[in-house]
Amino acid sequence: MEMENKMNLKERCALRHSITKEFLAEFLGTFVLILFGCGSVAQTVLSRGALGEPLTIHIGFTLGVMMAVYIAGGVSGAHVNPAVSLAMVILGRLKVAKFPVYVLAQFIGAFAGAAAVFGLYYDAFMDYTGGVLSVTGANATANIFASYPAKHLSILNGFIDQVIATGSLVMCILAILDGKNIGAPRGMEPLVIGLIIMAIGVSMGLNCGYPINPARDLGPRLFTAVAGWGKEVFSAGGYWWWIPVAGPMVGGVVGAVVYLLFIELHHAEPEKHQEEENNVKDKYEMITMS
Repeated sequence: MEMENKMNLKERCALRHSITKEFLAEFLGTFVLILFGCGSVAQTVLSRGALGEPLTIHIGFTLGVMMAVYIAGGVSGAHVNPAVSLAMVILGRLKVAKFPVYVLAQFIGAFAGAAAVFGLYYDAFMDYTGGVLSVTGANATANIFASYPAKHLSILNGFIDQVIATGSLVMCILAILDGKNIGAPRGMEPLVIGLIIMAIGVSMGLNCGYPINPARDLGPRLFTAVAGWGKEVFSAGGYWWWIPVAGPMVGGVVGAVVYLLFIELHHAEPEKHQEEENNVKDKYEMITMS
């Protein structure tokens, strides 16, 4: 009886259209990414470093991405990043018509994730700020949700930073998922993709904190704009806000094209690959017999 009830529930509630399933998967995956990632930043900042440090933030985002891929990977591919989705469109692995749906889901998921972090730590925010939510200054908290440039960073250098970091991300993702390359063991892809985030965090985080994801940055920034931090979240840092949006989109395309031109185009076809292996084997046997 219980089994029949479960079957009836599934029949009544299960979605029929794949694009709706993919929308929900991208939404939930991005939500979890922000919940763990920005949550780790909030814990570090609001505890004034007592319960966190840069390494714990790197771990938070690493695990956030890892769990996001486990959640959405089997449904949508777990892009959880418009730059990744654009790269997949360029490579012909995502239909153009699906691209805006994925991006919308990612932005809404990131906005909702930021709202969840704010709700989770609301009392801590009020205690830390005295009720004044500021973008800059000693008690600034807007940087919990979105990236802001370091004092030394120019707009041009920030754009280059985002192109290189996001290009590296996409290039490594493509390598991990490439069935004709070494790849990663089945089911281990989320772990290895998470480790890419760790690598980028510990090597490319100085300038602006490696946003490398337009949804991850702009979604929470929009939340801060309406939640009390105001329009300064867009004007701060010399109107920095557009750099972590445009830079990653360019970087995603660059990373995809580089991997395609340097690696993927040169994979041997299965028959040719087998022939090459046989030739190597024949040469080896000739050497050992001589």
